[in-house]
Amino acid sequence: MSRFAPVALTVTSALLVLTACGGGVEGTPGGSGLRDPYFPKAGNGGYDVTHYALDLAYAPDDRRLSGTADITARATQDLSALNLDLLGMDVERVTVEGERARWSRNGQELVVRPRDDLDEGETFRLTVRYSGTPETLTDPDGSEEGWLPGSGGALALGEPTGSMAWFPGNHHPSDKAAYDIAITVPEGLKAVSNGELTHRGTRDGRTTFRWHTGEPMAGYLAMLAIGEYDLRRSTVATEADGELPVLTAVAPAQADASRAVLDRLPEVMEWAEDNFGPYPFSSTGAVVAPESAAEYALETQNRPVFPGAPGTELFVHELAHQWFGNSVTPKSWRDMWLNEGFATYAEWLWQEDADGDSAQETFDALYDHGEDEHEDLWSFPPAEPTSAAHISGAPVYQRGAMVLHKIRQAVGDDTFHEIVQGWAADHRHGNADTEDFTAYVEGKAPDADLSAVWEDWLYGEGKPDRP
Repeated sequence: MSRFAPVALTVTSALLVLTACGGGVEGTPGGSGLRDPYFPKAGNGGYDVTHYALDLAYAPDDRRLSGTADITARATQDLSALNLDLLGMDVERVTVEGERARWSRNGQELVVRPRDDLDEGETFRLTVRYSGTPETLTDPDGSEEGWLPGSGGALALGEPTGSMAWFPGNHHPSDKAAYDIAITVPEGLKAVSNGELTHRGTRDGRTTFRWHTGEPMAGYLAMLAIGEYDLRRSTVATEADGELPVLTAVAPAQADASRAVLDRLPEVMEWAEDNFGPYPFSSTGAVVAPESAAEYALETQNRPVFPGAPGTELFVHELAHQWFGNSVTPKSWRDMWLNEGFATYAEWLWQEDADGDSAQETFDALYDHGEDEHEDLWSFPPAEPTSAAHISGAPVYQRGAMVLHKIRQAVGDDTFHEIVQGWAADHRHGNADTEDFTAYVEGKAPDADLSAVWEDWLYGEGKPDRP
């Protein structure tokens, strides 16, 4: 993600699928949150989602979204009830395995009580039908997410908790799933989401777009972009998969300004694979939304969203997130630096390889004068943001990149390259935290003294002494 550009989003009805209701074992309610250190109510305990099927319709004139969310999940304990994250929206019907289920609302929690308890290990199907006007959320840092309506369309963005504004789910980065999203809009508008476009059809003045994401995706990376977009398909050569599908969606007013950067996608992809290893997903691309759509760019899976035409370094940053953040996803929001530190350091490496400033020169300039641009640069360590309002702060991005550079200095270029590629490969499509990363680095460089890197740069308070 980059908090230096804009974005927006939409939803209508949700159906959650959970297969095989059990009986015989007395269950207990699942948790109403995963006790994330910064967003304790995000996510829910007692089950793991494997697939979301969302069937949505949006009417821009009255900004009404309706939908069915069909969720397939596995119970991780004996369950008498379970929670879903859903903010606002009117719930019309909930079923579990086709049986009507009782439900209630408590803030962002949709509490579902199946007719029969669910046994630990069972796969079950839960369906939610809902509708209403999706909400725009204001993050603790003041930025807006969730459903971002615009003139004749909308943008849906989810980091960190905005996805609950447009579909019910287990909205914590630790629970990743596959997605199928169908979105119906008035004819003439486009509806863009993650993954591959598998169907597009028009009937009775409305067009339905169906998108499939087969690789695991955290809910905060799901997106919708609805509006007058120009869609362009192409392919790009990749190491592992040969010709990879590319789809870009560009707001007409941004076409000229964004063309030069989007045309560099094959070059950036080749460079990223050289540095980070094989691309982890089955398609790529970008969404260039109107400048007014959002306040930031976001690394939504397969195709990042940019509010207006991006510069090359921002483009590199968001594509690097496909490896770091999207494929290797943090276990909790405390580990945000593993996303943003890597993506920021990717910008430094790009500059270095493009005959710009070396990563060392960028590091030195940031150490000497970084406070001039980022007054909070030394206010907290990257691995321990002060609060939820600070998970997108400069220490997470800039000082996170500095941690990576200090590792590079300590282990040498060749070992650092192996660490970066190995980390992305070994945790592909999974979740990891800071402790996993430090242990991984130490395992790959057993002879390097990394104590000062961890103590001073990753966890240390204040500005470290210059080595």
